[in-house]
Amino acid sequence: MKIIALYSIKGGVGKTAAAVNLAFLAAQEAAQTLLIDLDPQGAASYYFRIKPSKKLKTKTLLKGSTSIDQNIKATDFEHLDLLPSDMTFRNLDLALNRMNHSKKILNKLFKPFQNTYEFIFLDAPPNLTLVSENIFNAADVLLVPVKPSTLSVNSFGRLQEFIAAKKRDRLKVLPFFSMVEARKKFHREVMQMLTMQAPEFLKQAIPYSVDVENMGIHREPITCFRPSSPAAKAFSALWREIKMVA
Repeated sequence: MKIIALYSIKGGVGKTAAAVNLAFLAAQEAAQTLLIDLDPQGAASYYFRIKPSKKLKTKTLLKGSTSIDQNIKATDFEHLDLLPSDMTFRNLDLALNRMNHSKKILNKLFKPFQNTYEFIFLDAPPNLTLVSENIFNAADVLLVPVKPSTLSVNSFGRLQEFIAAKKRDRLKVLPFFSMVEARKKFHREVMQMLTMQAPEFLKQAIPYSVDVENMGIHREPITCFRPSSPAAKAFSALWREIKMVA
């Protein structure tokens, strides 16, 4: 089992769109896949037309595998399951803070699924919190979408410093450019600068696309309703690259 987390300190960088499309692409290869929506905004759950059970709360999540099992739902796509988000997940930090070994709770919760799923994707909430530290401890791979903008670049720098300070040597951090507008000179310059400073950047970028925004209308991965679009092809290429280097 490989745990892949989509994470960014900054919101609005295409994190959830990437989580949804990459999880879908993994499942399309007949890999049993689970997408866990940890973001209380619940965007990933919305894209798959799935609402949480009324019993799914922060306390339910933290009880462990049996409680989690009962709340996992099948999506409309074979091999792809979803643990939907609930608004109470906004209190997850507070709940974790009251527990022993609070930085490793999620790692313990996900271990029982290693014989069920080949891939677990985490759609993580933004900001550096106790939930984030749990995700860093649980994940094998941290995929970080970086928009070629000043604020997004600054956030990525803060993340690099945080992970270096915590000495998360086991965690493989793979940043990639997201919401790229190739016609913008500034975007091209930022991408060139960052790839020189951080050679771990994946080569495949995700373009800014109206089709990605339309995922909210179609409520399914872009590779379903516009499989021949540049964005869909970019996600497919990104997934191939991730499998090669992760």
